Amino acid sequence: CFSLISGKKSDEIFFADFKFSVTHHYLVQESTDKEGKDELLEDVIPQSMQDLLCMNNDFPPRAHCLVRWYGLREFVVIAPAAHSDAVLSESKCNLLLSSVSIALGNTGCQVPLFVQIHHKWRRMYVGECQGPGVRTDFEMVHLRKVPNQYTHLSGLLDIFKSKIGCPLTPLPPVSIAIRFTYVLQDWQQYFWPQQPPDIDALVGGEVGGLEFGKLPFGACEDPISELHLATTWPHLTEGIIVDNDVYSDLDPIQAPHWSVRVRKAENPQCLLGDFVTEFFKICRRKESTDEILGRSAFEEEGKETADITHALSKLTEPASVPIHKLSVSNMVHTAKKKIRKHRGVEESPLNNDVLNTILLFLFPDAVSEKPLDVTTSTDNNYPPSESEDYNLYNQFKSAPSDSLTYKLALCLCMINFYHGGLKGVAHLWQEFVLEMRFRWENNFLIPGLASGPPDLRCCLLHQKLQMLNCCIERKKARDEGKKTSASDNVTNIYPGDAGKAGDHLGPDDLKETDKDKGEVGKSWDSWSDSEEEFFECLSDTEELKGNGQESGKKGGPKEMANLRPEGRLYQHGKLTLLHNGEPLYIPVTQEPAPMTEDLLEEQSEVLAKLGTSAEGAHLRARMQSACLLSDMESFKAANPGCSLEDFVRWYSPRDYVEEEVIDEKGNVVLKGELSARMKIPSNMWVEAWETAKPVPARRQRRLFDDTREAEKVLHYLAIQKPADLARHLLPSVIHAAVLKVKEEESLENISSVKKIIKQIISHSSKVLHFPNPEDKKLEEIIHQITNVEALIARARSLKAKFGTEKCEQEEEKEDLERFVSCLLEQPEVLVTGAGRGHAGRIIHKLFVNAQRAAAMTPPEEESKRMGSPEERRQNSVSDFPPPAGREFILRTTVPRPAPYSKALPQRMYSVLTKEDFRLAVKIIDGDV
Repeated sequence: CFSLISGKKSDEIFFADFKFSVTHHYLVQESTDKEGKDELLEDVIPQSMQDLLCMNNDFPPRAHCLVRWYGLREFVVIAPAAHSDAVLSESKCNLLLSSVSIALGNTGCQVPLFVQIHHKWRRMYVGECQGPGVRTDFEMVHLRKVPNQYTHLSGLLDIFKSKIGCPLTPLPPVSIAIRFTYVLQDWQQYFWPQQPPDIDALVGGEVGGLEFGKLPFGACEDPISELHLATTWPHLTEGIIVDNDVYSDLDPIQAPHWSVRVRKAENPQCLLGDFVTEFFKICRRKESTDEILGRSAFEEEGKETADITHALSKLTEPASVPIHKLSVSNMVHTAKKKIRKHRGVEESPLNNDVLNTILLFLFPDAVSEKPLDVTTSTDNNYPPSESEDYNLYNQFKSAPSDSLTYKLALCLCMINFYHGGLKGVAHLWQEFVLEMRFRWENNFLIPGLASGPPDLRCCLLHQKLQMLNCCIERKKARDEGKKTSASDNVTNIYPGDAGKAGDHLGPDDLKETDKDKGEVGKSWDSWSDSEEEFFECLSDTEELKGNGQESGKKGGPKEMANLRPEGRLYQHGKLTLLHNGEPLYIPVTQEPAPMTEDLLEEQSEVLAKLGTSAEGAHLRARMQSACLLSDMESFKAANPGCSLEDFVRWYSPRDYVEEEVIDEKGNVVLKGELSARMKIPSNMWVEAWETAKPVPARRQRRLFDDTREAEKVLHYLAIQKPADLARHLLPSVIHAAVLKVKEEESLENISSVKKIIKQIISHSSKVLHFPNPEDKKLEEIIHQITNVEALIARARSLKAKFGTEKCEQEEEKEDLERFVSCLLEQPEVLVTGAGRGHAGRIIHKLFVNAQRAAAMTPPEEESKRMGSPEERRQNSVSDFPPPAGREFILRTTVPRPAPYSKALPQRMYSVLTKEDFRLAVKIIDGDV
């Protein structure tokens, strides 16, 4: 087909002070040897004239109008450059045409050249083509109303014969191609399967909160607006068929060729697209939570105030009530009660049923007295953690699909769409922040978050919640340690560890093996028996002085050997201390402080600002070695009399080099020494070792101040505006939307949609992986998701209309599914078997049902309209409506302008619609 593999080139020219655009349209094709031989012949007519007799491209499904009207494969169009400009006067038209004719003659160009005249919406073209001894004129007639005598084939034949003015009698036979197009608009509503979401079922009832974890999907209206059936008679000869103002043989059922195209509804309303779009709109709002809910919500009449921000200051004021009644959590909950009391139930954006349902969905551990495991998922609808769909959060920088952050994003989406809009979002977020405060104060772990430090692959909000969970874990461990008796120590908490560990751990094991893999609880439980929450490095100064610590730098290992060992975890294999031969014990150490990406960035900026001076470099090294210093102090406390070499053998075995040497007695012994980098003057390890005091981890200053970090996280959450919140959670919403689209596509199995989804994932990963993506790029992603949703909805609509699920025979079902798939992807699809095939019979039935529905009129009107029984029989309802468009192509080969001229092809194309009549005539004259 000429039209599907086409290209064009454009340029602009000035002619008579008027700006024109010149466009070359052509068919992209490979050159063949045959075409090369044709160019050597002198009498060969131009390709455009040869195309007249080619019937393969009579009714192209998608092409430039001139291709359809004249059957061309290459041509040039000259048109006014500005859309508003037009060549209207006859003198200007003649000037252009004469100039075109001269240009063609001078250049020897055999490509047809067209000039667009009149207003652009009329699509009026006149043109010319010249070849050796031949000349083609392209003429056109365009009328608003079809003359009665030309509404059928007989009248059009008369025009064609008179136009070519053939001097021969009888005339050569005229070849005819006809296409009638019928439009089906009444699809019957029962063919559209999409049901609107049941909003009432989203709260309460049997469904409960599980609905809050799902996104809606589908189009609210039929995404297929029309079906166009083209019935074609491609090869007819004059005299074989009758079509006049009295009778017509052109019955669509008998047409040998049927082809179908569907017209898609423009921008159908799609639920998933609307959900994501409305949520994205929150990103552009400027209001804070207080402004949305009203600042008066935090105010009470009188002197009392329930402002949460005053909670800490309240603790320092003199009061007659016990101090435990003035805890931060008590103040917060008092504020919460006053907020609700002042706002009133009727003023709350979210009613209690909706709010409680959401909170139970987000925090399922609130139902039972014992909190659930934080890693346990309560919903089985999420993809398994090993699957590619689950790991999309790595690419999107969102959150795992079974996490609290992901669920929160979906809940906020639904609240924004169904329950209160922006006010509902602000209300839920306020309740969420209060719940976080409550859990921190009461040592309740947050469900739906993976244990361990913040995952930097996730969004910042998810990292903040993980950080808060880390703080709760540390605080919980410390508070539980307070309840143990003061006599509990490492030895009786972990009896037998020293003996067992030696069998499993070798001398070359890294310190990280013991520190990072599962020792979090042991480390904190073992030293959390103090009643104080904060410790200073020299909190036990007097005790340390008595143990000789004050002379640590001068005294060396001998003085340290007199210290009482503290903070031992277990013996490290068979290793012994180099100086006194005592077993080497692994100490209880502090875990390194977890960090979110914003804290890491802040720390990097601080370190970078220290500059490159010697002092700055030294200070930077000191800041970075805080964890190293803590571990050295713990090691010294657990191993009195140890040296730096002992510490290095445990902490970094690669920096302790051992080699076999022969001693004085001739025995082969192992001799070890520190590596070269450890011997560098002013080495930070050496300096830190000299500075370190033998202080067990339980008496050290905490590397990770969970109280301070938790308050920072809670403050960060509290100051988030709904717009900030939406920015944080939008990647999770897009992640959920992509998963929903993939789930729905898997039910339909549309190959083209699979490719588009891969493109969306690739595009989204590039856009979302960087902070602060542009709004325009985010809109593009949402638009792509909406388009895929509409595409799947169209597939379902067509499957429902063609009844693919009702087919009993497997072969027919496969053919129908293939047909529906082609309708979605191709501009026009040939119906196998025309009206007698399986798909043809279904299409015929659709038209019959639509005609019967349209013919239903009241009895009185029907009797008036019908009249006699004979008239009723004649006016009986047809299976098809009147054709929306009728196209005729007439061809013949005659000599022009004289009887002895060379016989050349002539062609006329005609299209008749309700309000449009167009004739495109191609007349070729030979030499006289």
